[in-house]
Amino acid sequence: MATSSKLLVNAIKRAMGRVAPLHLAEPWDNVGLLLEAPFTKPNARRVLLTIDLTDSVLQEALKPTPDEATTAAIVCYHPPLFRPLKSLTLSTPLQNSMLTCIANGISIYSPHTALDSVKGGVNDWLASLLSEDKQGKGIRSVEILGEEKEGGAGIGRKVVFSEGIALDEVVRRAKTGLGLKHVQLARGSGTASPVVQSVAICAGSGGSVIADAEADLYFTGEMSHHEVLAAVARGTHVLLCGHSNTERGYLPTLRTKLLEELKTETDLAEAESLEVEVSQTDADPLEIV
Repeated sequence: MATSSKLLVNAIKRAMGRVAPLHLAEPWDNVGLLLEAPFTKPNARRVLLTIDLTDSVLQEALKPTPDEATTAAIVCYHPPLFRPLKSLTLSTPLQNSMLTCIANGISIYSPHTALDSVKGGVNDWLASLLSEDKQGKGIRSVEILGEEKEGGAGIGRKVVFSEGIALDEVVRRAKTGLGLKHVQLARGSGTASPVVQSVAICAGSGGSVIADAEADLYFTGEMSHHEVLAAVARGTHVLLCGHSNTERGYLPTLRTKLLEELKTETDLAEAESLEVEVSQTDADPLEIV
């Protein structure tokens, strides 16, 4: 690997490590630098942010920007490499994508649950969507669900409002913050008045994190049918917004954080010219029809 490309990839690793320290990830997760390309193309100054590495995102990464910048790395929230591979051929979409990235000098980094857990990360962003304003008005506290890690990190959050809020208003705030027209809502049985005082939160598939939490509402991307039934039977409302819909809206914040960290990389001469972009083609695979 040429020195310049090695420096760039290492700078991205260090910067992302400060944004979302890898030791905050869950033990089962596969995070960090997952693919290190042996070279970068000329004028490789772009870092592309995405939730998933789909074919449309890959094609976007392969296309130079209007000022001819090429892609040096993809920061992919979900790790495209999760289970061990016994071969690398063109026979499957995943392996084809990996080989295409290698052939085009594109490295891949994934933060996943480290970015969920870190203070100021995805779950804190979800919690902020439920406040009355950007200053957190109306929220009395945001607590950690599960094991609390260093620096106020943890895999889930629990929002406690200063006073009870109508369920429909909480749902409206979530839809507005996530930019969604439709969500799925299960109303807890036996609840005479749909007033919410507390909300358990986990981005993505949050059933294993929030299923035992004491809260009036569970706010996550997806839960299994039986997890929803169990929550409703206990009188807990469940708000499901789609797995990646609870994650994608954080990418602009990640862009800002990563740019700030890259600018501190004194060994990287081209830091000021780096372009960090949020993918325009990344989208949840499911749509309501």
